[in-house]
Order: sequence, then structure tokens, then C-alpha cells
Amino acid sequence: MKSLVKITVIALVFASFVACQNKSKPNYQFMPDMYEAVSYETYSESAAFSNGVEAQLPVDGTVPRGHLPFDYSNTIDDYNLAKTELMSPLDSTQIDFVRAKGLYDIYCGICHGTKGDGQGNLVKREKILGIPKYDDIGRAITAGSIYHVIYYGKNTMGSYANQLNEEERWQVVAYVLDLKAKL
Repeated sequence: MKSLVKITVIALVFASFVACQNKSKPNYQFMPDMYEAVSYETYSESAAFSNGVEAQLPVDGTVPRGHLPFDYSNTIDDYNLAKTELMSPLDSTQIDFVRAKGLYDIYCGICHGTKGDGQGNLVKREKILGIPKYDDIGRAITAGSIYHVIYYGKNTMGSYANQLNEEERWQVVAYVLDLKAKL
């Protein structure tokens, strides 16, 4: 008899849930804040945005976090200036050739080759032509010129400033100079 009562109670509870459900309109929301977030008008609360502009330009002279300004522009004159006077801020203990090799293989080796001989996979497949070796006499590359080219790009090579941060760029520069010395 007790089991019959339990089954009846369970059936009534189940029937009450099923009977209250109406599929033609949404069910009750017991915690509506989880479904419908309270929206805020962020720019309307500040007097700085009262002129209708949604975003403001940064103050002159400010530098974003994690970014150091590069004092050389993308011109031939500044390339030559960087070639003569720009030096690596990393000393020999800060250079990690294993990490630098990994970065070089990812970003540079596909065109310049793993040995710096200008025979990367794209050159071998004739997708890109005219990649010179690092030890060509006419090139006379320096740490500053390599960094400038990584930062701005040159000829058909694009910029890698967005892919590599400053420290990683200098690691790649050290690795390229090491490859140049080995050629």
C-alpha cells in the first residue's frame, strides 16, 4: 500500500509539471538576471563624451603598455641610420638561441632558409625568388638593419612587428647574425 501511495504522489507531481507547461509561450524565468543582462551605456555616464564622440584619441606623448616607441621611421634614410647606430639591448646572457631558432624557423626560415642561405621552402618551390644569402658582400647587414627590416619590412618582405614583440625581434636578430657568421 505504501508503494502505491509513493507512485501516486510521484505521478501527481510529474503531472503537475507537465500540465503547467505551455509550449506556445516561454516558461517562467526563475532568475531572469542570468538570461537578460542589465545593459549599461558606458559613454553616457561621463562628461568627457558629451560631445557625441564615442571614443577619444590618447593623449599626446602616451605609450601603450608593453610597447616601446621605435624612433626610426620607414624611410631609406632612417634604415641607413638604424643600420649604423641601432644596437641590441640584449647582452650575451639574455640571448636564448634555442628559442630564437624556433622563432626564426616559424617566421623567417620559410623564405630565408634554415641556414640563412636564401633557400627556404618557398624559394625552392619558386613561389618567391631573389632571396639573397645573409653573407652576400653587397648586403653588409647589421643588428640595426635586421631589426628595422623585421619592424617595417623591406621590398616583398612584410613587417613582423605584430607577430613578434620587441624582445623576440632582438632574439631573431641575434640568431640571424649567428647564421651570418656561420656562412
